[in-house]
Amino acid sequence: MREDHGYEAELFARVDGLLADLSAQRTPLPPPRERARLRKAAGLSPAQTAAALGCPAEDITAWEARTREPIGIHRAAYARLLEGLKALERPEPSQPPARPTPAAPPATAADQPEQPTLFPATDHMPSSPRSKTASAQPVIPTGPLAVIDHTDTLVAHFTNGSQLRLEADDLVSLLQWTLRSGLSGDKLSKQGLDRDCDPLIVLTPAASAALHLPVALDDRARLRLADSHPVIAQLRQAGFSLTRRGFGPWPSVFRPVRNNKRASVQLAVTAWGALSQDGWNLPPLPPADLARVLGAYTDRLLTPRGSTAVCGVELMTALRPPTRPRRAPGSGGEPNPRGLHTVLEPAPPEAPDAHPLARGRLPEQAMEEEAWDWSRPPSRQETAEFPHVVGLDTNLAFAAASSGLRVGLNSPPRHALAPAFDDKIPGAWYCDLTHAVLDPRLPSPFTATGQAPTGPAWYTTPTLAYAQELEMEVRPIEAYLRDDAGPYLTSWYERIRDAYLATMADLGVHVKIPQADYLAAMKTLATADPALLGLLAAIKATAKGGLGKLREGPRDITAPYTRWPALNKPTWRPDIRAAVVSRARVTLHRKMRKMAERTGRYPLAVLSDCALYPAHAPTALDVVPPGPEQQGVPGLLHLGVNPGYAKEEGTQSMSWYQQQYDQGINPARYIKAPA
Repeated sequence: MREDHGYEAELFARVDGLLADLSAQRTPLPPPRERARLRKAAGLSPAQTAAALGCPAEDITAWEARTREPIGIHRAAYARLLEGLKALERPEPSQPPARPTPAAPPATAADQPEQPTLFPATDHMPSSPRSKTASAQPVIPTGPLAVIDHTDTLVAHFTNGSQLRLEADDLVSLLQWTLRSGLSGDKLSKQGLDRDCDPLIVLTPAASAALHLPVALDDRARLRLADSHPVIAQLRQAGFSLTRRGFGPWPSVFRPVRNNKRASVQLAVTAWGALSQDGWNLPPLPPADLARVLGAYTDRLLTPRGSTAVCGVELMTALRPPTRPRRAPGSGGEPNPRGLHTVLEPAPPEAPDAHPLARGRLPEQAMEEEAWDWSRPPSRQETAEFPHVVGLDTNLAFAAASSGLRVGLNSPPRHALAPAFDDKIPGAWYCDLTHAVLDPRLPSPFTATGQAPTGPAWYTTPTLAYAQELEMEVRPIEAYLRDDAGPYLTSWYERIRDAYLATMADLGVHVKIPQADYLAAMKTLATADPALLGLLAAIKATAKGGLGKLREGPRDITAPYTRWPALNKPTWRPDIRAAVVSRARVTLHRKMRKMAERTGRYPLAVLSDCALYPAHAPTALDVVPPGPEQQGVPGLLHLGVNPGYAKEEGTQSMSWYQQQYDQGINPARYIKAPA
């Protein structure tokens, strides 16, 4: 009996420890920017803070950058330290405030909702400074942005949950307040000469109406306010100017540079679709919650400044700026060899069909490095043995393919005849791969249709490198090579990855969990906090849209072969996009080939990064091997949250697949059941 009692005590102790860890994990923390500010205000170094918390100094830096979050007892201790540092800043009741700081009432574990959320409840609304009931602790604007709403007056909502009533009554006075407020975002790279990010002011529909902006834009073609509108006239009279895109959903308003100081504000007009179109799909949120979700996006990626595609390519530029300081102090800047600073013409096969270089080009001379759209009929054996089909979709497939990928930087392509293939040189290679012996149960890795090549064609370096991996003879006929090369997109991918994983962790989906647990967690994801889901969708759209911007097509151009504005940007690089797509395609082919060798099962269809497999049961667990500790087999398709891993896209019956295929439809397009 005593032995049973001892075992029971030990068992209960383990359960109590687990509950304590879970409770600590729910402990709320201030935003990363506020964590760093509190530490610096107290005069503490990362090493001193780490010594008190019993962790490496690198952890403090990561927690303040939100590339990682503290867990377990360290999270509770870190929250206690930050709350203590915040308390030290508060003045004694009998003393006037020396340095007021924004402070929302701290939430407790009991205040936390059952599902993960970014938004603990706050109620912090100081009155106007002129009000007789003004708070003894006025709010100081903090962070990179503010969401402006209107009730009886304009109210600014900040990313830390604090609020401030404003006395502005028109757009000019709001902009003047913004430039005085101190709102600003940190630049992402210390290499560049670029200033800190412009503050972002988000206008709710109520605020737009109060500022005399129309409910909708009449100019639906250009999506901009008419130059004759009274608000535009007021801005000009106050010395403000607009960029060439005018006053649309994402206008940038600025004054001339004075004393090397730039006065510029980025606006987002939600009534005109600024956060509900062009890749943004945020749900309707109260202003305070909207400020928080945009603050999380800013902390994890960058301050929004347009569509998610614009944000994606701006993130590339921010992390690899076009200029850097000269070594001699005070000598200005110079081109950054790691960034894109030169406008380059593409090689002739890389040019899109609308490009001037494509005039007179034969179709077979255009490079077609695109994602797959391929399907095949199931065999009789597959139809008899497998009653189901399962879709496996790769997480952030194209962003993951950009990691470590060497691409051309700032030198024009060099033309070469009959060059020896070198997998370390990015470029476009004209090569004949028709001698390839390919398994018809797999799509060809060399074409977007998945069909075998029928003649010589232009390929990127990753495609030919994979042909060599398959022990094929690779003898290029000619090539356009880019000798100035480097892993331009690696830091961009890493920031996208960290933002994605941090948001998935907020949603309760973590790395290194068994495949069955991951599958179960993903099945409940649709019921999670809509704001977090909107943030997740925005992060994924930023990755996809940023890569798409590298090959941005013409707008409002009717004459063929006419240059369009995007061609004049250093970041217009169709060769880089082609290399990313190529690498994603051959990476998926490699995994499917190894899946076939391991399991004897072949894909039925592939659309972009989604592969359909025959299955005995309607679950991805029937398709992917379990692997060690039920976490999958490296090198094969397996389930998990990491970029490059897969999730279950949907399941259908084999008869459904056959019906779709017989109608000429790629079943992978519709495997996902409608919501």
